[in-house]
Amino acid sequence: MALKQHLALNPQPEKQRSSILCLDISNFSQTTQFALCCTAVFVFYLLYGYMQELIFTLKDFKPYGWYLTLVQFGYYTIFGVFETKVRGIHKRCIPIKIYLLLALLTLGTMGFSNSSLEYLNYPTQVIFKSCKLIPVLAGGILIQGKRYGPLDFLAALLMCVGLTMFTLADSQIQPNFNTKGIIVISMALLCDAIIGNVQEKNMKSYGAPNSEIVLYSYGIGFVYIFTVMLVTGDFLDGLRFFAENPYLTYGYAFIFSVTGYLGIQVVLTLVRTTGAFAAVTVTTMRKAVTIVISFIFFSKPFTIQYLWSGCVVVLGIYLNLYSKKHPMSLADFDDFCDRCLRTLRTKLIAKQYKSGQYLSNV
Repeated sequence: MALKQHLALNPQPEKQRSSILCLDISNFSQTTQFALCCTAVFVFYLLYGYMQELIFTLKDFKPYGWYLTLVQFGYYTIFGVFETKVRGIHKRCIPIKIYLLLALLTLGTMGFSNSSLEYLNYPTQVIFKSCKLIPVLAGGILIQGKRYGPLDFLAALLMCVGLTMFTLADSQIQPNFNTKGIIVISMALLCDAIIGNVQEKNMKSYGAPNSEIVLYSYGIGFVYIFTVMLVTGDFLDGLRFFAENPYLTYGYAFIFSVTGYLGIQVVLTLVRTTGAFAAVTVTTMRKAVTIVISFIFFSKPFTIQYLWSGCVVVLGIYLNLYSKKHPMSLADFDDFCDRCLRTLRTKLIAKQYKSGQYLSNV
């Protein structure tokens, strides 16, 4: 009897439900969930990246990145309302003040990202955004109190070195390279790094479904950007430009938004099941494939330094994945470095000894 009362007073916490496009994956193993999420991320975001670059190849489109963001947020809000109605979600889980912050960060991430293509070519924009691993680490420590191993920091450092090499190569072969684009994409990078940790913390604290987060983040974000663009006059300029060829502009934006919306749902599931840092690693790998596709389908200058810098980034990604499977503390890392140094010293001494012995025999 006492045991029953104890169980009634202390029930087991209900396991959070994880799904991809209404497919419940909660009963699968964590490895299977991760594999399914990764596959979906690659499919949707490769299409998303292709459409984003395709839109900016339209004649005179580049100055209208913020209006594209407004249209994108409008589509996302409509999709979010439809999904919450279908799922029968009526109660909000996360406080509205948190959504006000999430909406601002979401707007900064997507708005600065879209507008940066006015100044940067697409591969540079994509690979530069991958540098958010270090802000994600810092955000995980400051926002959630997480602790990371030395391999995680080394992985992030390698990625940043590779991305710096890529940017330098781009500045050498692009005659219209503009440092303003670096500043704009850096703003998107900062917002993107913060938002992952904020989402993860509140999804775990309040158990909010993906559709709720998307609806409120983009719905409030739409109000933000619409108000600002109405005051600045950019709304009317964008409206006139899109009206010149509505089927092409709004049609491309619709496909762009659908793939992005579905991709966001999968990324939120990935954040919920594996954490923000693992989600960033997967999306970074996706970006590497996006860059390859960009060079294949859209003509642009190429230099071998792109390849070397890409290899450095891939090495950083590998180290990050290795650290997830084989966690290493700072003390373990010091011991590993000491063993490596001792091994190298032993081999060097042995080589010198053999060389001297050989000379004495001659």
